[in-house]
Amino acid sequence: MERTREYLSALVRGWNVQQVKEIVAETLHDLIDPIIYDEAASLIEEHHTAGRDVVIVSTSGAEVVEPIGELLGADRVVATRMVVGDDGCFTGEVEYYAYGPTKAEAIKELAESEGYDLSRCYAYSDSATDLPMLQSVGHPHAVNPDRALRREALARGWPILDFHRPVRLKQRLPSFSVPPRPALVAAAAIGAAAATAGLVWYASRRRSALA
Repeated sequence: MERTREYLSALVRGWNVQQVKEIVAETLHDLIDPIIYDEAASLIEEHHTAGRDVVIVSTSGAEVVEPIGELLGADRVVATRMVVGDDGCFTGEVEYYAYGPTKAEAIKELAESEGYDLSRCYAYSDSATDLPMLQSVGHPHAVNPDRALRREALARGWPILDFHRPVRLKQRLPSFSVPPRPALVAAAAIGAAAATAGLVWYASRRRSALA
């Protein structure tokens, strides 16, 4: 984990934040066609149709995850944040690292601020590093899990999903539909595009909480 943080710090240090955002936007919209699992897209649609919010939780940087979340129709994004200096450039320091236990802490804080009921939440991940987050919700799912997560899922009786139909995001987007949602359910989702791996989690908020 520490090596990953050091690599991330070295990668962005000195870059202008606005320039990075512009490069990501140009790349996503003009230069590449991100890949998403068709099953993941359908899952997002199903939860939206059922009146739930979708939240992407990813270790990747917010400058990359946020535009991808927008493309996917995600309602919120939790991602790694880097410190920005007075000159508008990344200092190389990590402000918030969305990894392992910190992901679980993030969704608990979001649940408290938004009134979500974690016991009614759904979480999806492919990595055992996300066990703290999976354990914090009422409906954890392992998706294309690594060996350690598969072992844990089998031992705990968690559903194991197999996503195997990659599709181009721009071809899949026209089918996305987000109807009005009088009762919200938060979500944390699984890795959505080639540029980022994340988790979508789904949490329920009672109607009375909206009054």
